[in-house]
Amino acid sequence: MNVPATPTEIVTDLGHRIVAGQLVPFLGPEVLTLTPEPWPVPTGARELSARLCKRVAVPGRIRNNMWHTAQYIETFRHRVTLDKLMLEIFKPVPQPSALHRWLAGRTHLPLIIDTWYDGTMAQALAEARSDWALFQGTSKARRTGDAPWFRAYAPDGSELSYEDGAKAATILYKPHGAAQPAGDVLASDADYVEVLTDIDIQTPIPETIKDRRADMGFVFIGCRFYDQILRTFARCLTKHSKGPRYAIVPVDELTPNEKKFMEIENITPISMPLAQAAEVLVATAPVL
Repeated sequence: MNVPATPTEIVTDLGHRIVAGQLVPFLGPEVLTLTPEPWPVPTGARELSARLCKRVAVPGRIRNNMWHTAQYIETFRHRVTLDKLMLEIFKPVPQPSALHRWLAGRTHLPLIIDTWYDGTMAQALAEARSDWALFQGTSKARRTGDAPWFRAYAPDGSELSYEDGAKAATILYKPHGAAQPAGDVLASDADYVEVLTDIDIQTPIPETIKDRRADMGFVFIGCRFYDQILRTFARCLTKHSKGPRYAIVPVDELTPNEKKFMEIENITPISMPLAQAAEVLVATAPVL
């Protein structure tokens, strides 16, 4: 009789598979909570919306929705104001956690996806190695004419051609944009309407990301899927990948929409506190 694996055994196995380059770590904003408080940047979309509302008066009916709040600011206070606020909020770079440093040291890991605006994962990589590149989504406001859906950057922040960026041993992909190095982020409804129109057919995603994910699975770490935008990005970014897919989540706290999404997308939930899971992952191999 086979005894079911415990959550600790499952996460340990995931750690070994990340080290071997078989699983893509898909990071959400909650990974920033793995260091002691106070955190210098918001650790979720609702917290970011609250920060924006402290700077600009926004109607109460949309204050809990980051994307609607950002659109209101863009419409009534100009896009320059929104970009300035986002850059100010995410100017501090949180100290990388042990998990960030552990991921940065995985030299056989071809792809890390980070869905938040902070520069923490990039800093951890910069401190560990030089054979990586940043690919990030670009906002509607910065994309004119034939400009691409994304840009690539070297570890020193200088812009790279797609060809040079695609040669990197590890790519850090930030599909929602990033505060560093160029302060270009997707935040407003207008940004997402354009991207969501095309992301299902994969147009905004760099070819090297599609190539690297093809033979890999995914593990969602510090992510929640309570909003349709978050679910759509997760679905489209993992599309056409080999699998399997896992998510380290508080199963008892998931909304019905999150549970349905994970069932449809064949994502196996692992119910373990994020801090405990991070400790288990880091213990599978030394931090370089």
